[in-house]
Amino acid sequence: MQRSQIRFLFLNVGHFLDHFFVLVFATVAALRLTTEWGLSYGALVPYATPSFIAFGLCAIPAGWLADRWSREGMMVIFFIGIGASALLAGLADSPVQLALCLTLVGIFAAIYHPVGLAMIVQGRDKTGVALAINGVFGNMGVASAALLSGFLIDTSSWRSAYFVPGAVSMVIGGLYLWFVRTGWAAARAAAGTAGKKADTDPISRNRLWRIFGIIFFTTAIGGLIFQSTTFSLPKIFDERLTDLAGTATLVGWYAFVVFSVAAMAQLVVGYLLDTYSLRTIFAVVAITQACFLAIMTHLSGMASLLVAIGFMLAVFGQIPINDVLVGRIARSQWRSRAYALRYIVTFSVSASAVPLIAWIHGAWGFSALFKLLAAAALLIFLAVMLLPKGDAALRRKDAFEHEKERGGEEPASR
Repeated sequence: MQRSQIRFLFLNVGHFLDHFFVLVFATVAALRLTTEWGLSYGALVPYATPSFIAFGLCAIPAGWLADRWSREGMMVIFFIGIGASALLAGLADSPVQLALCLTLVGIFAAIYHPVGLAMIVQGRDKTGVALAINGVFGNMGVASAALLSGFLIDTSSWRSAYFVPGAVSMVIGGLYLWFVRTGWAAARAAAGTAGKKADTDPISRNRLWRIFGIIFFTTAIGGLIFQSTTFSLPKIFDERLTDLAGTATLVGWYAFVVFSVAAMAQLVVGYLLDTYSLRTIFAVVAITQACFLAIMTHLSGMASLLVAIGFMLAVFGQIPINDVLVGRIARSQWRSRAYALRYIVTFSVSASAVPLIAWIHGAWGFSALFKLLAAAALLIFLAVMLLPKGDAALRRKDAFEHEKERGGEEPASR
């Protein structure tokens, strides 16, 4: 196996662990701590709030450090730091202690998206499939958090739900540190010659601002749609699949099947992005979202299940598109910060989705929510139409990046 393939595997495992650790508390609190600490679920959940705030806000300093110092070094810190924080969480004896440890988990978890995504696209002409594969690993981390945590709780204790994955992450961090150190010398040599290469940039300043504006706008609207659909889908099925899903278990299984099938859409879209026009693929995905969400407004039964699969395929399919676009137009030395800004936008808008769902559902029901989301998807489509035509207008030529990739690993410092 080549070094680039091993590096890609480490980054994918990192994405899995990133989403896994953030969601362990949801299972631990629901299945054990309510009984062991004598607190209600509603009283325990707020203790995780600082962790989610840190998960979003700390992306900016993480991206800055990665661009100014070392992306490889930041990933080592990610693996070891999030593993050590999980071990501390497993030692907590009170909600306050656990909240402090979870905040540390959030701080280290914030490293992955700005740093890992920048490394995924580094030196690649075609980034769609790579980002899509990486996205699937992240989705599997989300899906596995409850499953693996529940298993560890049942076979041992809630503390093992932090101890075992924490120890695994630290071991992986040690292996990754060894892997990185064996490649740094070659990277410095490659950077010494690569730094002399010219950066041929066909993107004008005005066009660059327009593209980034479209990225952040579609990221915000897309984040609202993603969070609204993924969060509310179990409740939607509970209301609209009464003949098919009469128990909570069946509702959960239907939601799991839809999410699992929809996650594969990233691989299809990733391949299409590497083969066809990004603007065209983005427009098709956006208008598909709008159509399926509009159709879903008054459906129930098997028809609603099939249409739900349709709009979730489109919702998940949009995930890699903006990441591919950021990777194409952001300069190498700014790329981690660009991903950090995009992630902050996603986090900020997604946080508003839950109270929005509660308000709309309470006042008008899910039919109104689907109408709103269909209109939002239509706005994404209109924004995409403002992108320049042709992939050549959406790509920065960065010879320095390709030289570094041929050299093996990124230099330890910049």
